[in-house]
Amino acid sequence: MLNFIVKKAFSLLLTLFLASLLVFFFLEIAPGNIAINSLGNTITEEQEASFNAQNGLDQPAITRYIRWLIGSDWTAQSAVGKPLTRLYNEKNRQYSWWVVDTNGTLYQNYTQDGETMIRVERQPDGSEIETEMGPEIWKTDAEGFPTFWGVTREGQAAMWVKGEKLESWVLTKAAWKNSAGAPRKYIPLQMGLLRGDPGVSFFTGRPVMETLVTRIKNTLLLGGIAFLVVMPLALALGMLAGLNEGTWIDRFLSSTSLLATGTPEFVSGILLILIFTLWLDVLPGAVVITNDNSLFEKPSMLVLPILTLTLIELGYVLRITRTSMVEVMRTNYIRTAQLKGLPRWQIVLKHAFKNAMMAPITIIIQHINWLIGGIVVVESVFGYPGLGSYVREAALFKDVFAVEAAAMVFIIISVFTQLFADIIYTYLNPRIRYQ
Repeated sequence: MLNFIVKKAFSLLLTLFLASLLVFFFLEIAPGNIAINSLGNTITEEQEASFNAQNGLDQPAITRYIRWLIGSDWTAQSAVGKPLTRLYNEKNRQYSWWVVDTNGTLYQNYTQDGETMIRVERQPDGSEIETEMGPEIWKTDAEGFPTFWGVTREGQAAMWVKGEKLESWVLTKAAWKNSAGAPRKYIPLQMGLLRGDPGVSFFTGRPVMETLVTRIKNTLLLGGIAFLVVMPLALALGMLAGLNEGTWIDRFLSSTSLLATGTPEFVSGILLILIFTLWLDVLPGAVVITNDNSLFEKPSMLVLPILTLTLIELGYVLRITRTSMVEVMRTNYIRTAQLKGLPRWQIVLKHAFKNAMMAPITIIIQHINWLIGGIVVVESVFGYPGLGSYVREAALFKDVFAVEAAAMVFIIISVFTQLFADIIYTYLNPRIRYQ
């Protein structure tokens, strides 16, 4: 069993790696211009070029993939020649990168004329002091240019060439701001997906992981409650239908479950809103979150989304359970137990239940992926701020770092539920032995 888990875990890691490649490169070839989406369609060619350079969008795809997966701070640190560190600002909820000097001082750099380099030192109390750096900082590179590597105020490792009058463009809250003495080369700094830093959102300007974690929590809350409601209910009703094969109970449960499963999530969601919100006015038809405790202060907002998910998932699991129970009740050992005169409840609970649950339990675990897929639609219908609506909004904006990180979350859930399903099945069916 241990060998099987190790082999399976290795194959799942390989699957995750290949999936990350597909996710990244499919988004690379997807239509849309990140610069125009982020800055508007009135930007000039110079502004677009400056934006692409500062964010590394003009670099080869393989370079951007490596930076997204394992980060770029290690290559930037080699170029700068000193350690780099990342700090989090609670006020603006953003990260900033700094060079760590030999004496432990943190500093950044900028120049306005391409000649005089300014060093911005961070003080222990968070304040900053600016000083001019001497000419000795400029080092001649292999091409004979006097260059200097440092970290910009915007969070990139950068190489300046002395005397160059390049311009950089930055969009502030007020207007576009351009400055002379821009770096010739940029290395956008991030720690990489494997270290919990898939990048900064082009849409919000905040770290993707910060927003993503909140959305994941919301989705897990919604999906977890729906799972705890629908699965026991589906198993109970499936057993009831299977034990009453051919009766009106069986026909009613089978037909209604088929109708519920065959109705798309957006149709059943809208129908529930019409009934319970517009006609009966007993439940809210949208989820409005104003603070971190909104869902707990007004849990009625979750009723319709959970009911929508329940209708979709209930029918499929119910029918699988019903079919499995019918097959088990027709087996020879069940007939033998009946001929012995054992009570029906004992036959069902002691002999039929475990064997009848093998197929449904395996399907339920694998069905977590389907449940997550249904959540994407349900969140959009009810305005629920979860992972599904996050992916939709990021995809429309082509916020690549956000989409890539969210897609990997879905893939991780998928592959590890598959592993969990295989392990559970070995305990339910002792005849299965993995090598």
